[in-house]
Amino acid sequence: MFERFSGSYYLGRLYVTPSEDERVTMERAQHERVNEQLYATGEGVERLDAPLVMKLESRHFPVHGDDAVPANTLAVPESLLEDTAIRNPPELSEVFLARRERARQLLEWSGWQPDDEAGPLPDGWESNVGT
Repeated sequence: MFERFSGSYYLGRLYVTPSEDERVTMERAQHERVNEQLYATGEGVERLDAPLVMKLESRHFPVHGDDAVPANTLAVPESLLEDTAIRNPPELSEVFLARRERARQLLEWSGWQPDDEAGPLPDGWESNVGT
């Protein structure tokens, strides 16, 4: 699904579709699998529900798992899609997945801590993270 792109990112292709949800989501099983394969350290018990961090065009955002989202799909709030070149969703698009170290850095800048409950991230986190 994702291949190494640089020291900070993996590159993948997902169908990007609009969502009425306020959070960016992908199928829960894929979310957990990517978390386990690319974010887990293999040391002790690790959370697989922690958000992934992806970048679509120039915007970073946390990605959560959701059973209602089809496989290989990234469900993005309509307000975020308005700022992209995607005009006829669902559209197969390149997305970047931040590597574990980069994701942790971006999430911590937003105020999220790894030991937080699995709930949503702080409000406005997208604007705190930057590009």
